[in-house]
Amino acid sequence: MQGFVYEALPARVVFGHGTFRQLPDEVARLGLERALVLATPQQAQEAERIAATLGGRSVGIFAEATMHTPVEVTERAMQVVATRGADGVIAVGGGSTTGLGKAIALRSDLPQIVVPTTYAGSEMTPILGETVAGRKTTQRSPKILPEVVIYDVDLTLTLPAGLSGTSGINAIAHAVEGLYARDANPIMSLMAEEGIRALAGALPKIAQDPLDRAARGDALYGAFLCGAVLGSVGMALHHKLCHTLGGSFDLPHAETHTIVLPHALAYNAAAAPQATARIARALGAADAPRALHDLAGRVGAPRALRDLGMPESGIAEAAGVALANPYWNPAPLERGRIEALIRRAWDGSPPA
Repeated sequence: MQGFVYEALPARVVFGHGTFRQLPDEVARLGLERALVLATPQQAQEAERIAATLGGRSVGIFAEATMHTPVEVTERAMQVVATRGADGVIAVGGGSTTGLGKAIALRSDLPQIVVPTTYAGSEMTPILGETVAGRKTTQRSPKILPEVVIYDVDLTLTLPAGLSGTSGINAIAHAVEGLYARDANPIMSLMAEEGIRALAGALPKIAQDPLDRAARGDALYGAFLCGAVLGSVGMALHHKLCHTLGGSFDLPHAETHTIVLPHALAYNAAAAPQATARIARALGAADAPRALHDLAGRVGAPRALRDLGMPESGIAEAAGVALANPYWNPAPLERGRIEALIRRAWDGSPPA
């Protein structure tokens, strides 16, 4: 047994079916009197309904949450927070809404309640990714970690099958990199392997029957575990590439993670054999990178960056941006190998 450091994150998790009904109790438990409900424009009506259920404990909604958390949207939200005197935020939705809540919390230290409706996992982390002038940057702070996360399996039943698949593989990516992280520890590694197992088993079932409640429960459980791993240990090449691609070419977050993950794992596999073996065991396969590529196919997810709109001319640019700031990775970062990785992800080839 190697020495390690394990630091538990102080988040409250409420998990189950129908747990969304506990939102008013959680608002009261935090002592919030003027909560602002956050949403994307597409979820504005639902946000209004949620705010109404809180009665006098809500000051309304802000429904401009956007993919990759651009700072200009956060600045508008901060004006609403100040004007209405909000004393907390409630984010109901996917990663875009969660990201906005975390950006507000970083700037104001207001408490947050997150009710995830996808498998993104960012609700379990003290990490914020923001986009400034087309470049995505990340930072970590205790202020960013939500105080309460309410996981309600019932809220995921309407998540489209396609988005369920990409969102779930996005969550698996957190556990994959957590297993070979520089600061990996045995507690997080157990959670990572279990999270991969739960999601890999559930996602194909959801693709066949989106109303499979047992599979939905397993997937949300797996997403919780993978999110906790993301929040506790460092990430490496895969996440750096996805932030680069998403910020530089405005590519959708979950789909980008889904496409890049098999190739990033193949890049690192020889340098992290024990982690790769645990990933393969969780996937029930001999070849972990290929199994992840095949899983994307089984859930109907895209497997080529060009299908998301990334130009071929961006391959070299992405490699340059990904190498611009040094970061840890189990395998050495080499320009030629990284360009080859991105090219395979761009054209949809199997991982090599």
